Amino acid sequence: MADTTARSLALLDLLQRHRQWTGAELAARLRTTERTIRRDIERLRELGYRIGSTAGREGGYRLESGGTMPPLLLSEEEAVAIAVGLRVAAAEQLVDGAATALSAIAKLEQVLEPQLRRKVTALSQAMTAPTRGPGADVLPALLGQVALACRDRERVRFAYEDAQGRTSRRRVDPHALAPARGRWYLVAWDLEREDWRTFRLDRMAGLTGTGARFTPHALTREEIDERVLVASSAQRQPVEAFAVLATTLADFEARMGVWADGATAPAPGTTRWGFGGSDVRDLMYAMSWLPQDVDWTVEIDPTHRSALAQMLTTMLRGIERAPAPSADPPEPS
Repeated sequence: MADTTARSLALLDLLQRHRQWTGAELAARLRTTERTIRRDIERLRELGYRIGSTAGREGGYRLESGGTMPPLLLSEEEAVAIAVGLRVAAAEQLVDGAATALSAIAKLEQVLEPQLRRKVTALSQAMTAPTRGPGADVLPALLGQVALACRDRERVRFAYEDAQGRTSRRRVDPHALAPARGRWYLVAWDLEREDWRTFRLDRMAGLTGTGARFTPHALTREEIDERVLVASSAQRQPVEAFAVLATTLADFEARMGVWADGATAPAPGTTRWGFGGSDVRDLMYAMSWLPQDVDWTVEIDPTHRSALAQMLTTMLRGIERAPAPSADPPEPS
């Protein structure tokens, strides 16, 4: 009996981790036979877990909504509190960063009853959770849907509206979901553009899974953080400027990496790149990263140009001024 119980719990854990498994895959994972898997599936169904099955070559077993949250274990009020708390924990990067909370959100979203999911959505929209900056509303259902796609390595489609209000259809391999400055971002491999792209969830609409699986591309935690930082920094800033460089867009992108995001080529051999910050000191920092062997000019508000020029002049005087000779330390008595 103990072996049967342990195997059933291991089977349930596998069903929670992945959207669908074939009988052969489950049997191999649990080192048993497909016949035993069928009996264990029936046992879980008798316990109240809703496990769907499909026949055929691409068929298998799938945990359905309402399966892993029996009403006797959690009341609706408790489920709502947990779901909202997990969303806050993920947004605030509490505990083990956002990853742990997102994993739990994905499991909850997969099994919540429709009526309970509506309650979670309504309460989440009514509450004002603490954030690290001005944010934009993202429905918990969408958050859970994207988290599941990342977890299951499932290719998705959606409509996306960029910062200029232009809408396009995207087909991507979702790799990572992360919060930054009160917003949620998806780092994904864009299949049409054959390159990485970072999407704000509040600008996505009509997301659907294709059912197709993908092999993940190489992507480190540091690269994810950098791409999300670049995307979150692309928001409108109090002080903004443009650098116009005498180099090709391809050369600029090769030099700047992900930080070249948003750069354009207004003319052959010319690149225009926007940057900004909370004040002119942020502009000075951004300009220090421009290629030093390329001629460039800056398009900037006259007031900010004057403030920046005065600041740089003061710094230059300080750098060129010879330091006063230091006095010799007194001889010990």
